[in-house]
Amino acid sequence: MSSFDWSSRHLQPCQFPSLMPVHVFDSLILIASKILHKEPNCVHIDDLDSDSTVVVVGDVHGQLHDLLFLLKDAGFPCHNRFFVFNGDYVDRGAWGLETFLLLLAWKVLMPNRVYLLRGNHESKYCTSVYGFEKEVLTKYGDRGKHVYRKCLGCFEGLPLASIIAGRVYTAHGGLFRSTTVPPSKRSKGRKKSSSLSLGTLEELLKARRSVLDPPWEGLNLIPGDVLWSDPSMDPGLSPNKERGIGLLWGPDCTEDFLNKFKLKLIIRSHEGPDAREKRPGLAGMDQGYTVDHDVESGRLITLFSAPDYPQFQATEERYKNKGAYIVLQPPDFDAPLFRSFEAVTPRPEVNAYYDYQDVIDSDEELDLASMATAS
Repeated sequence: MSSFDWSSRHLQPCQFPSLMPVHVFDSLILIASKILHKEPNCVHIDDLDSDSTVVVVGDVHGQLHDLLFLLKDAGFPCHNRFFVFNGDYVDRGAWGLETFLLLLAWKVLMPNRVYLLRGNHESKYCTSVYGFEKEVLTKYGDRGKHVYRKCLGCFEGLPLASIIAGRVYTAHGGLFRSTTVPPSKRSKGRKKSSSLSLGTLEELLKARRSVLDPPWEGLNLIPGDVLWSDPSMDPGLSPNKERGIGLLWGPDCTEDFLNKFKLKLIIRSHEGPDAREKRPGLAGMDQGYTVDHDVESGRLITLFSAPDYPQFQATEERYKNKGAYIVLQPPDFDAPLFRSFEAVTPRPEVNAYYDYQDVIDSDEELDLASMATAS
C-alpha cells in the first residue's frame, strides 16, 4: 500500500515496472487467479461470530488514494474483519492497475477474509474504452499486452455475488432473470414466451461466468444481468433499454427475492452520481449510498465508494459526491452502518487514459455492436 502510494506521487507511469517487475506481477496474478477461479459464482460468507464485522465496498474505479483511506478508516482485513468488494476496480481513474493489484494482494494474503466480486468494468469492452487497457500499455510498455491479457484472464475468475450470514445478498448490478423454461413453454409448436421472471440462487450457481463480453445469451444471460441491471420504482421485471443489457426491477421484485431466499438486504453498486442524476424517482449519490427500495422483507441499497467522481471530469462540472462503505455487525449482520467519506486531496497530478468528452457513458447506454467487436 505504501509503495503504490509513493510511486503514484514520485514515479512516471512508465516507471511502474521498476516497482512491480513483470515476473512479480505474473506471480501475483497467477496465485490470485487460482484462488478466484476455485470460488463459486456466489460466495457464502458464514464463518462469522460475535466479534466479526463485514465491510462492504462499492465502485472504486482506480481511485487508489481513496481506497487507501477507506481501508485505513474501516480497519484492515484481519481474522475478525471481512471485506466484500462489489466490483468496478478499474477504468476512469488513473490507478486502476495499482488498485486491482493491491486488492489481489489482500486476496492472496487473506483469501477467506477478502472477497472480490466482478463489476461490469472488469470486461474487455469497458477496459478498452474507459482507460484501463491504455493505462496498462502505458505503464508496462512492450510488455503491456501481456499484462493486460493476464488481467483479463483474472477478471474471468471473479465471482458474481455474495451472501453474508445468510441474510445479505451483494452483487455489482443486482438481480437476474430465470433462464429455466417451464415445461408448458417447451411444447412443440408453441410460440416462445418473452415473459421474464426472477432467477434462483441455484441458477446463479450454474451460470457461466468465464465469458467477459457478448454474446449474452444462454448460460451467459445471468452474469450479464448480475453485472448490468438496475432498480426501478416501477413494479415488475423488464429489459434495461437505457443500458441495452440487463434488467430493470421494481420494489415488488426486491420483496419477492428477499422473501423467497429469507434475506433482509440487497447491497448493489454500479450507479454513481452521473448515472443517478438521469434517473427520476431514485435518490442521488451525494452521500455515497441510497436506499432505493424499503419493502416488508427488507431493503435494497446502492453503494458507491468513489468520492469526487469521476476523476477527469472538468473541475467545475464535478459531482463532489462523498464515497461510502457499509459495516455489518453481529448478531444478524443485516442492519447496515453507513460510513461516508470525502475524497483524499490533493491527488497526484496525472494525465487521463481516455478522453472523457468523446465517449458515451457505458454505464448508461451499452453499445452492443462495439462491445461485440471488442470481444
